[in-house]
Amino acid sequence: MPRATIHDVARVAGVSVATVSKVINGRYGVAEATSTRVLSVVAELGYESSLVASSLRRRRTNVIGILVAEFEPFSTELLKAIAAANAGSGYELLAYSGPGGGESRVGWELRSLSRLAGTLIDGAIIVTPTVLMTTTSIPVVAIDPHTGQGGPSTVGSDNVAGARTATDHLIALGHRRIAHIRGRVDLESAQLREAGYRESLAAAGIAFDPELVRDGNYRAPETDDAARELLTRPDRPTAIFAANDLSAIRVLSVAAELGIRVPEELSVIGFDDVPEAAAATPPLTTMAQPLREMGGRALEMLLELMRGDNVAQHLHLRAELIVRASTGPAPRG
Repeated sequence: MPRATIHDVARVAGVSVATVSKVINGRYGVAEATSTRVLSVVAELGYESSLVASSLRRRRTNVIGILVAEFEPFSTELLKAIAAANAGSGYELLAYSGPGGGESRVGWELRSLSRLAGTLIDGAIIVTPTVLMTTTSIPVVAIDPHTGQGGPSTVGSDNVAGARTATDHLIALGHRRIAHIRGRVDLESAQLREAGYRESLAAAGIAFDPELVRDGNYRAPETDDAARELLTRPDRPTAIFAANDLSAIRVLSVAAELGIRVPEELSVIGFDDVPEAAAATPPLTTMAQPLREMGGRALEMLLELMRGDNVAQHLHLRAELIVRASTGPAPRG
């Protein structure tokens, strides 16, 4: 079925195109009965005016962009949280994905903003931007930025404290040989989680062993190799702290393939608490980032910026330990 045009609305309503334009743009000079008839036809035909054209006329779109590098569990949960918080704001949301993997990932948010800002969106929430954005043409809030504080207002978790809590949990269960599968080394969140892991070991008097640290890059395929290297060692670890849930879930799969029982022979803990964590086999112990609060606070900060209000520039929220069946006492012997 062809898309309805403004000419279709004018023909069915028996008015001029100029009258239809006045009605849909809220301008004066149209009788109430005529306006009601035009709006009825608009609804009947499903007519939508061009967002770009109307934004150029009004210099605003009433649309907020949610920019993500890709639609993976972490960003998807944040999208849900932002959408829930957006109810009643008067703004629509536009979810926009960057280029995905490869070298083009660096700077994806700047390219995306240049396409969208001004003509399609009035403000943006950017999930895990790769570069600092010291100046932007529209208000921007960043969630979990790669480079940490700087540029736009930011919302994130206390990664050091969360990683310490995760590692402390394993130590309290009697584990001493604890491995770490870290995230992307260029991301501040990954660096801070490794720092928290090391701090926890040091506080417990456990020597840091670089042989127990492998790169998982926050991705399941890279984690596969890292987990196999660790779990096929003659002196394999009794526990693994993975920097995110996707990596931790992959560790569980590799352990199952190798016949290693979790948690009897190996304890595994992740970070994020995406929905897949509770559905894993066994259900994954993890550090729950307050994703719902992160999304809600990011939207709140952006709306304040768009109103010209002062906002807190950088917000860190605390992660919570969620104990499930993937962690248990260290094996004896």
